[in-house]
Formats: sequence, C-alpha cells, structure tokens
Amino acid sequence: MTDVRQQVAEHLRFYSELGVGGVSSDSRWSSRPNAAPGIHRPSPIEHRSSAIGDASAIDHRSSDIVSVARSAAEVLAAVKSDVGDACSRCKLHALGRKQVVFGTGNPDAELMFVGEAPGADEDIQGIPFVGRAGQLLTKMIEAINLRREDVYIANVIKCRPPGNRNPEPDEIAQCEPFLLQQIAAINPKVIVALGAFAAKTLLRSEDSISRLRGTIYDFRGAKLIPTFHPSFLLRSPDRKRDAWEDLKRARALLTRPVSGGK
Repeated sequence: MTDVRQQVAEHLRFYSELGVGGVSSDSRWSSRPNAAPGIHRPSPIEHRSSAIGDASAIDHRSSDIVSVARSAAEVLAAVKSDVGDACSRCKLHALGRKQVVFGTGNPDAELMFVGEAPGADEDIQGIPFVGRAGQLLTKMIEAINLRREDVYIANVIKCRPPGNRNPEPDEIAQCEPFLLQQIAAINPKVIVALGAFAAKTLLRSEDSISRLRGTIYDFRGAKLIPTFHPSFLLRSPDRKRDAWEDLKRARALLTRPVSGGK
C-alpha cells in the first residue's frame, strides 16, 4: 500500500509541475477552445531537399516496401529487416554502438514521438526512451490520457553516438530515410518532435526549439509539434509547463479530423 501511495503522490507532483488543474476521461477535456493554435505551413525552404537525403528517392523506397506488405506492422517489420541488426551504413557501428535501436509502440498509432538518438540505457536495452528521460516521457504520455503502448516512439538515428554527442550529417544521411519510412508506415495524425535536434532535422530549420515550439507544422500528411526533450526538462523543470501546453495541442488534434491523417 505504501508503494502505491508513493506512486500516486509522485504522479500528482508531476502533474502539479506541468500546471495541470484537472484531468478527465471525457474527450471534451482535450478539445476545449484554444487547445490548438493556428496551423502553420512551413515555407518551401523548410521542406527543401538537402544533403540529408532526396525525398523522392525516400518515398519511392517506402512505396516499394509498402507494396509487398498488408499492414503497418508488416511494413515496419520490413523496414526493420532492411536496417538489419548489425547495420554498418555509417561510422557509428565502429564507434562503440552495442545495437541498433529501431523503434517501439503501436504500429497503428495516431500519435508518434521522434527523438534524437539512443542513449546509454537505450543502447543496452534496444528500446528508445527507457532511461530517466524515457520515464519522464511515459509520464507525459499518461498525462494526456494515453498509454505508452498507444503511441509509437522512434529516433532520427538508430544508433548511439559516442558520448551522446549530436548525430553528424553523414550519419543522418544514412539513417533518416528509415525514420521517414517508419512515419509513412504508421501514418500518424500527429508527430511530436522531442528536442531541438529532432525538430530541426524534420523541419529542415536552423531555428531554436524555443522559436519552433508553440506552432503546429504540416509534415507528410501529419501535424508536427516541436517540444522540449525530456532530458532537457529533467535539467530545467520550470519548462515542463511549456511542454504540457504542447502536449495539450497534440491531444486536441487527435480528437478532430486532420487532413491527410487517419
């Protein structure tokens, strides 16, 4: 009983830090007025082709995989097989990486989270977001009345960079196409980009996360919402309320029809 009370108290403290005044299972709770601001369409420069990869080639490759599969789960399995358990496409395979961390969650998820890269815990377990930041992400998901198994979680790159440094352009060039295939397979309504690196990579932007967040972007048939990375929130708990506002925007979009979504 003591453990249960401690867990409840911990969750209540977390909600308090987010600034949550109340939670309801009623769908109207997440679709009240002003839950989502106006939708912004990125300028052509934000969706330009770059050294990271040619979009038409990526889409063609995704179509090839989709054509031989019958469900999102089968498409993801095909992409995972294509990546392989011992991928050596970039230099990370020789820089201390233990294993490829592909992605986890519901293949038919309407909400997808995209982070930067695996950390030490993820590299050991082979699952994204399982360390302290992952525990916080799980609480964030639960705060909007969802479970971790309801969503899909992946990273821009699948292998841990040494010392948790930022991924380098050549590493992104080899790995990002697989993330885009995952997004195409899942076809989520909403994508939450966790942290500056994920948001900048997906939006082809050099703006800071503070400037990118607060706006909803169109991205490959989904709505993309940038927010702070959970690891940043652990260091700066005063920004949890900002992240909570971003999550409310994501939850609100899931309750209304989205052009190009599910």
